[in-house]
Amino acid sequence: MKPSSVTDLLFTQLGFRGDRQEVISSNIANINTPKYKTKDLVFANELQKANDSRLQLYKTNEMHLSSSNEINKPFKSQMVDVKGLEEQNDGNNVNLDAQMSEMSKNKVIFDALQTSIKKDSLLFRSVIDSSAKN
Repeated sequence: MKPSSVTDLLFTQLGFRGDRQEVISSNIANINTPKYKTKDLVFANELQKANDSRLQLYKTNEMHLSSSNEINKPFKSQMVDVKGLEEQNDGNNVNLDAQMSEMSKNKVIFDALQTSIKKDSLLFRSVIDSSAKN
């Protein structure tokens, strides 16, 4: 998905948060697996790269202003092994408290994204309804 609008970006981030919840759940499920290394998804780096470059105005009409950078780049998440964690005797480095904390933070963000998408769709619907009445 190429985020070309705020709604698309919200849906992209929502999908990432769902995927991250699965990774955290997998970490917790493998807490007793010897030599298992904690995993995480990285998405913020992609957003930061996009934020660091000047975003192009999305041009839907040839009369619109243009800019030099492209906004329609796909954002990708990347699975990484988390480094610098204390290992247990069996080589496993999953910390249950840390994973539960990350899961809670991720859920709060997921819920906020859902609320934002819902409000965005309600706003869109109200615009359509008010246009239909005129």
